[in-house]
Amino acid sequence: MALRFSFRQLEYLIAVGEAGTIALAAQRVNVSPPSISSAISQLETDLGVQLFVRHHAQGLTLTPGGRRVFNEAKRILFLAHGINDLAIDIVDTVRGPITIGALSTVAPVVSAQLRRTFEAKFPDASVALKEGSQTDLLRMLGQAEIDVAITYDIEIPKDIAFSELISLPPYVMLAKDHPKARQPSLSLADLEDEPMVLLDLPLSREYFLSMFQHSGFRPNITERTSDMAMARSLVANGFGFGLVNMRTRSDIAPDGEKLVVLPLLGDVRSVSLGLATKQSEHRSGIVAAFFKHVKEHLQTYGLPGSHDPA
Repeated sequence: MALRFSFRQLEYLIAVGEAGTIALAAQRVNVSPPSISSAISQLETDLGVQLFVRHHAQGLTLTPGGRRVFNEAKRILFLAHGINDLAIDIVDTVRGPITIGALSTVAPVVSAQLRRTFEAKFPDASVALKEGSQTDLLRMLGQAEIDVAITYDIEIPKDIAFSELISLPPYVMLAKDHPKARQPSLSLADLEDEPMVLLDLPLSREYFLSMFQHSGFRPNITERTSDMAMARSLVANGFGFGLVNMRTRSDIAPDGEKLVVLPLLGDVRSVSLGLATKQSEHRSGIVAAFFKHVKEHLQTYGLPGSHDPA
């Protein structure tokens, strides 16, 4: 049901109720007396309640019903001012909860350290972490389950704002004893007949396979996994090569076997790693601080932007 009053009418009601005259109320709120008189009369009509008794040359007094409306109006305006103060607090301060989503391939590299350093800098902030595929993160942003996503610029919808942090070129992972592991770099043509361990994640999968399609080569996929740790172990144990964009500080697979990571040369697309949020004209203080913190400490998290080792 539509409201039958405005906050401005309530403000005038309170001013007249406290002042006792329209003239004095007009001075206090800096509005002409006819405007206040008209607003009060319209409020009485819309509510169907007589709020004041008019005394000729002696001002106005609240009726019993008017007194009840007056008291409730004061409470409503107090709560309204509280919402305004809360909005200012959200925008201007760095405190409270923030939920960060990160790609499952990126999360182990950056999320824990990022949380630790952010909470150390802003003790009143509380960071919660979630991980998932690109599809998962875009869904969570759309449903407001996370405030920010650390993700790639792949299939970003129009209602999501993406801020690039760094460009990540593709790399080839090989077992240490692979015959081609001693080369300084490789191309897709060098890998055409090699067995491939595909990192089988939504959208990331299509990104890697599009490289072969664009270059006119057909990948020889012999293993698929949606887990980066598993992909590293399969490659390190000789089950095929793998393609990745995210290098880690260590080239040791989870089972202790050694990996070799080489630049992938040729006409292959890099991806941009960045921060994604829902499109909005306003960014809360804690989200703005998180953006600034990540950009200032980008290299701390082991995110190489070139073919240089991490």
